[in-house]
Amino acid sequence: MRVLNVNATFDAVTGGGTAERTFQLSRYLANTGIECAVLTLDVGLNEERVAAVRPARVTALRCTWPRFYVFPLPEARIGSLVGWADVIHITGHWTLLNALVYREARRQGKPYAVCPAGALPVFGRSPRLKALYNGLVGRRLVRDARAWIAIGHNELDHFREYGVDAGQVTLIPNGVDPADFGSNDPDGFRRKFELPAAPFVLFLGRLDFIKGPDLLLEAFSELADSHPGLQLVFAGPDGGMLESLRSASRAGGLSGRVHFIGPVRGTDKSHAYRAASLLAVPSRQEAMSIVAIEAGICGTPVLITDRCGFDEIADSGGAVVCPATAEGLRSGLNGMLAAATDLAAMGARLHEFTRERYLWSGMVERYRQLFERVAPARGRA
Repeated sequence: MRVLNVNATFDAVTGGGTAERTFQLSRYLANTGIECAVLTLDVGLNEERVAAVRPARVTALRCTWPRFYVFPLPEARIGSLVGWADVIHITGHWTLLNALVYREARRQGKPYAVCPAGALPVFGRSPRLKALYNGLVGRRLVRDARAWIAIGHNELDHFREYGVDAGQVTLIPNGVDPADFGSNDPDGFRRKFELPAAPFVLFLGRLDFIKGPDLLLEAFSELADSHPGLQLVFAGPDGGMLESLRSASRAGGLSGRVHFIGPVRGTDKSHAYRAASLLAVPSRQEAMSIVAIEAGICGTPVLITDRCGFDEIADSGGAVVCPATAEGLRSGLNGMLAAATDLAAMGARLHEFTRERYLWSGMVERYRQLFERVAPARGRA
């Protein structure tokens, strides 16, 4: 069987959860003997990333306008890769690449599955452009699929709004590979990023409105006096909010306790989770937070909002779910920090919960079974 994974972004730093999901899925599928290719754009892509996903192969189109993931047309490689594939897996939603792959798949009669990964709601920037996209192609792209994949239960309502019966949707959550998070050097992490030897709350993700870093900073500022040694570390690329967050921390007299260390990758990510007292996920909108299960595999407890589609993480006893407001985050942080001696035990419980439910070795088997149902006879053979 030949599988083509399509995602406009494959960069480990700026690509976020969809890039990581595409990377892990492609690598695991290829290592099970399935022929797998990735079609993406070259934004932030480097040879290290391409080499790490092998034996899956990567085709990266040249992006000329990263803001909207635009690339030169016509692009003959789209038709060639669609023709090569038995099954196409389209991740995300609002991109020219997805639209053109959809058009080519329809033209060639190739089956495809869609995994929006939380992208279907018209939320955040460019609402008019998104409405236009849906009117021209987006709604048909979703409805015409042969299979639909949700990564969180909250996406079922999103699919309904696009005319897809929730009973037809397959739930395949995000996963994690423990081998990617085996390194443990919290002291080295602090030295490298010049952080004090003090407990800290970690935010790991893009500094973007949808991710809620401003909510977390506001919550932290409200409890800073009652936790005088506590620090806040923002680790991730700037999504447009870095300067406003810096200004707010200075205005609140917290510039010495709030740290912006930029993107972390590789072993630094593992070290960050293990050095933190807890991970905070203050997102305003998300399907299923991949950083929450990364923290879990590292044994780090999590505070997460109820807008992340991952409320079941609270069942582990290693995480707290709170409203996606500054007050909700402040209350959640206060509760977890008040029981600081229990944080290690919470982290251990979340670690076991993650290992039992969210390893990529299990997720890829669900994908393989789905693709075999969707693929034509040649692909199944």
